[in-house]
Amino acid sequence: MKILITGGNNSKALKLLKAFPNHFVLLADYGEMPSVITEKYAFASLGKLNEDSIAHILLNFCITESIDCIIPLHNFEVQPISKSSVLFGEYGIQVLLPEADRIEKYIKTENDLQSDFAVFIGGECIFSTNQSFPKAEYKELNGVFGFDNQCFKLFTV
Repeated sequence: MKILITGGNNSKALKLLKAFPNHFVLLADYGEMPSVITEKYAFASLGKLNEDSIAHILLNFCITESIDCIIPLHNFEVQPISKSSVLFGEYGIQVLLPEADRIEKYIKTENDLQSDFAVFIGGECIFSTNQSFPKAEYKELNGVFGFDNQCFKLFTV
């Protein structure tokens, strides 16, 4: 599986590499990016930032690069991509975000500081930085979430 993680210039994106050891991860961001390609990951530029057409830019990039799954980490990408998840799905691209009508409750405020994060796909926790985290099913969760005391907020930059 080929996974696109946006915000690739941020250390949070690099932390996510641990969650996908058996997949190829493309760490992408807007503007210039380092030219690094390894067996497990690579960096890529998404071009010039245009917040008005984020969903279009990312969908086009995903199709061009044969991406199977996208994890948007920039705050400004979250809502447009969540609203466009059906369109991404039509191209076989899984969007790891909550449904658009539920996303507001998972957007963090400046005061939300979570030290741990977990990756959920369709309610199932596939990775957690906290080894004592109960890997129970959280049916509503889809995406990468920071958490403290079972309070989940999107893991964004």
